[in-house]
Amino acid sequence: MIALFDIGNTHTHVGLAGKRRALRHVNIPTASWGRAEADEALTAFLGRSRIEGAALCSVVPGRTSDVMAAFARFASKPCIQLTHECEAGIGIDYPRPETIGPDRLANAIAAKERYGAPCVVVDFGTAVTFDVVDRAGCYVGGVIAPGISAMTDYLHEKTALLPRIELRDPDTAIGKNTEQAMRIGAVRGYRGLIREILGGIRGQMGVRKLPVVATGGYAGLIATEMPEIAAVDPMLTLEGLRLVWERCPR
Repeated sequence: MIALFDIGNTHTHVGLAGKRRALRHVNIPTASWGRAEADEALTAFLGRSRIEGAALCSVVPGRTSDVMAAFARFASKPCIQLTHECEAGIGIDYPRPETIGPDRLANAIAAKERYGAPCVVVDFGTAVTFDVVDRAGCYVGGVIAPGISAMTDYLHEKTALLPRIELRDPDTAIGKNTEQAMRIGAVRGYRGLIREILGGIRGQMGVRKLPVVATGGYAGLIATEMPEIAAVDPMLTLEGLRLVWERCPR
C-alpha cells in the first residue's frame, strides 16, 4: 500500500492506494500536524497496512516537514514530494513552473491519465482552481478564484446581519429569506462563474471536445445541473499522487 498526503490550507487529505487506484481517504486538519491528535488520526487511518512508501504534495510549506515527520514515525519508507521537476507523465508549458501549486500538477496528471488530453480540472477547495492540459498533454496554466465557502464566510464575517449558512442546492431563483437568498447567490452564482470561465478556456483553446472533471469538497453540489462538467472525481488529487509514486524515481 502507498500512503498519499495532499496538504491543503484547511485539511490534509490522506489516502491509501493499491497498485491501480487510490482506495480510501480521510481528512485531517492541516493545523493539527505536529500535535498528538494528528499522529493519532494518522495511526488510526493507516492501521496495520503494509506501507511501501508515500507521495506528498503541499501548498502549506510550513506543515510539510510535520507531515513527513509523522509518516516517518509510522514507517521508515521513502516519501516522494511532488514538484515541477518530477517526471510523472505530463509536460509543462508554463513560464515559471516552480510557481505551480503541486496539488494542481497532481490533478492534471490524474486527469490526463483518466480523461485524456486536452482536459480541464476544476478543484473546489479553499480556492477554486481551473487547470488546463492541452492537446499535446502539457500543463499550460489555469485560473484561480475565491472558494465558495470563503465567499459565504466573508459575507458573514464582514456584515452585521448576514448569517453563516449551510450550503445546499436552492430550490428557487428568488429568495424569500436571508439564508435562501445567500444560497442562491452562492450556488447559482458559482455555477455562472464556472460556466463563464470554462467558456473562455474552451474558446482560447479552440477545441470542441474538452472533458471537464470536478474534484474537491463542493464539486458534487456545484456540478449538479452543469452539463459542462463531465465527471466528479473526489479522489483525483490522490490518484495523481499515486501516479507520481508509480512513475517518479525514488
